[in-house]
Amino acid sequence: MQVKEFAQKTGFKIWASEKALEKEISGVFVGDLLSWVIGNSEANQIWITVQSHLNSVAVSALKEISVLVIAQDAKIEQEVIDRALEEDIALCASRLSAYEICKKCVELGL
Repeated sequence: MQVKEFAQKTGFKIWASEKALEKEISGVFVGDLLSWVIGNSEANQIWITVQSHLNSVAVSALKEISVLVIAQDAKIEQEVIDRALEEDIALCASRLSAYEICKKCVELGL
């Protein structure tokens, strides 16, 4: 599934470059501890977290994450959005909990 299809099917608010929208999604990773994400996530995954700061975008770029989903309406600063766009990382926002987002991912076959 491509990022643009994920965004359409979930209805999550999204900020993404055209390049980011074309990326493929291969799975899902959930976690809030950045070092754990670095050590255990894989390229092309969706990363679900409440960590909505610049370091999350940096980790996403390092690990080649396709979609960074910020759960539970955690506030996202404009500088985070801008950096995600610069790094071609799709950034989504959801009011749902990480658990509920995971359920949606399972429903979509991810």
